[in-house]
This record gives sequence, structure tokens and C-alpha cells, in this order.
Amino acid sequence: MGFIILIMLFVALFQYIEVKNYNKSNYKKETGYPYTKVRFNSGLYGEYLSFNILNKVEGHKRILANVYVPKEKGGTTEIDVVMIHEKGIFVIESKNYSGWIFGDEKNKNWTQSFKNGRKERFYNPIWQNQSHIRHLSKLLNIEDKNTMKSIIAFSERCTLKKLQVYSEGIRVINRHELEKTVNMMILGSCCYLGREQVDAIYNKLKGYSNVSEGIKRRHNKKCGSILHIQ
Repeated sequence: MGFIILIMLFVALFQYIEVKNYNKSNYKKETGYPYTKVRFNSGLYGEYLSFNILNKVEGHKRILANVYVPKEKGGTTEIDVVMIHEKGIFVIESKNYSGWIFGDEKNKNWTQSFKNGRKERFYNPIWQNQSHIRHLSKLLNIEDKNTMKSIIAFSERCTLKKLQVYSEGIRVINRHELEKTVNMMILGSCCYLGREQVDAIYNKLKGYSNVSEGIKRRHNKKCGSILHIQ
């Protein structure tokens, strides 16, 4: 009985520390989401973890989550995490998946495979992020393609088995590689945004985050779901 009580106390202490750290995080400041909403939502929790990693990147930067960028023909496209940095704008598509991941930049759908043999198809996240970048570039009136950096960050719970990526400025990684990957992309970046420009872009995009529940519902209605392989 004493051992069980000790375990319960340890779990309670761990959760207390986790909640305290979350409430002090920049992610909480930017989104306003309560801890329970994030912790028990796989997608949001993945964004939170990616957000925390990006906070470690050096240089003048501003980070936003859940940015709903308007499309030219109506509707919105949602960017999971965007970091505006002196060396470019990093657009991160967070995939908090498990299993084995197979994909090719040229193919419309990728495959998620599990140990029990079940397979699921999902829309090519490179294409998804390219759409985000296209609409974001239009919104910000940015024509230089070198300014935008595309990163697809899968969780540590999955294995990237067979992936083919051909384009420069695109990275498909596990989340634990995010800081290293961003730092390498910064070193290789030829663009430069001044501090005032970084802040101006952040201030403009801030108005497209923390949107109303009505906008979120309309966006979610138009989003496709995972396609199951029979």
C-alpha cells in the first residue's frame, strides 16, 4: 500500500510540475489554451512540444501557433507553427503520429503503417505545407521563395521508413531533430529579415491566430480526413 501511495504522489508531483511549466510557456501566452485542452489533444500537444523546441533557437525570432491564413478564393488554411526569424520564415507542419511512415514528395498520399498490419493513408504533408506557404506568401506579399522554409515534424513515436524529398528548403524529420534542423537551415540561409521586419510580420500574423470558434468550425468543415486503405 505504501508503495502505491508513493507512486501516486510521484505522479501528482510530475503533473503539478508539467502544468506549472505549461502555464509559464510562450505557447500558453500565444494561444491561451488551458493545459487540459492541449495535453489531451494529440495534435495540440505536438504543436506545444515543437513550439518549446523552437524557443531554444538563437537569434531574434517570434513564434506563433494555429495561424488561420485566408485563401484567395475563400476559406482558410491553418499553419500549426510559424517561426519568424532573422534568417527566414519557418513554417512547421506538426504530425503527432505513431507507426511507420512511407512517402514521396511527388505522391498525393502517404502511408502510416502499424505493427498489427493496419495501414492508413494521409494527404502528402509536403503538399499541405506548400499550400500554407503559398497563401502565407500572398498574405505577406513575399515573392522571394528563399524566405520561406518548410519543415514537416513527425513525433518521436513514429519511424520515418522510406521518404523521398527532392526540393531544397524542405525537411521531413522527427521532432527531436527540429532544433538541429532549424539551426542548419539558418546557417545555410541567404535571406535576412531585420528585427523590425520580424516584429512587423509577427504583429500582422498575430491577428490571424486566436481566431473565433466560428472560423475554426468553418475551417474544420472543409478539412479532409485520413483515407483508410482497405
